[in-house]
Amino acid sequence: MPKIIVAIDGYSSCGKSTTAKQVAKQLNYPYIDTGAMYRAVTLYFIQNHITLTNPKEVELALNSIQISFRRHAELGRNDTYLNGINVEDEIRKMYVSEKVSDVSAIAEVRHALVAQQQRMGKMKGIVMDGRDIGTVVFPQAELKIFMTADPLIRAQRRQTELLEKGELVGLAEIAENLKMRDHIDTHRAESPLRQAQDAIYIDNSLMTLDEQVELVVRLADEQIGLSLRRRNASKIQQ
Repeated sequence: MPKIIVAIDGYSSCGKSTTAKQVAKQLNYPYIDTGAMYRAVTLYFIQNHITLTNPKEVELALNSIQISFRRHAELGRNDTYLNGINVEDEIRKMYVSEKVSDVSAIAEVRHALVAQQQRMGKMKGIVMDGRDIGTVVFPQAELKIFMTADPLIRAQRRQTELLEKGELVGLAEIAENLKMRDHIDTHRAESPLRQAQDAIYIDNSLMTLDEQVELVVRLADEQIGLSLRRRNASKIQQ
């Protein structure tokens, strides 16, 4: 069967990563969490006191960063490693969330990570989620999804996620953080968050996770079938 790229973009805490992971599992494709990559860079910048407005500091820092993903068999998830250290839990904390949009807006950071993401998807057969996957990283992706949800529902989902990790944060603080991140993500000069013209818009405010996954998998199967028919037609013409 032909392989495709599934690109899922959308706002923070709209559930796109959770959906993407399950879709990847059902398609038997690798899942690439680009948000985790930007969070890992943000964590490194915070820990090493990198001045975001100093291009030389940023460039030197990027040259010192290695990001990888490893399967955590016991928890059944892919963990993010920064320079060989598992940072999966640390990068999800609120102090990283408060800085990640600022770091993600830096052109040098985006160029470095986009290049790495494009290498990951060179052979297709992946599910990748983020802010600019369908517009910048893989504008040629066979299936593009733009996902969103009501701001209050997003804040509630984020609060639940933090509580599960033992971090208690007020709903108002989370909502304000998401509002700030939305503004930065949609207004930055470098690769702003926007819906690709050929992306399918999904508001999952009232959808269960199973419904989201079922919908995206069905759309992916349709694209795989279309790719197969095109390949067969090309062979006949030859």
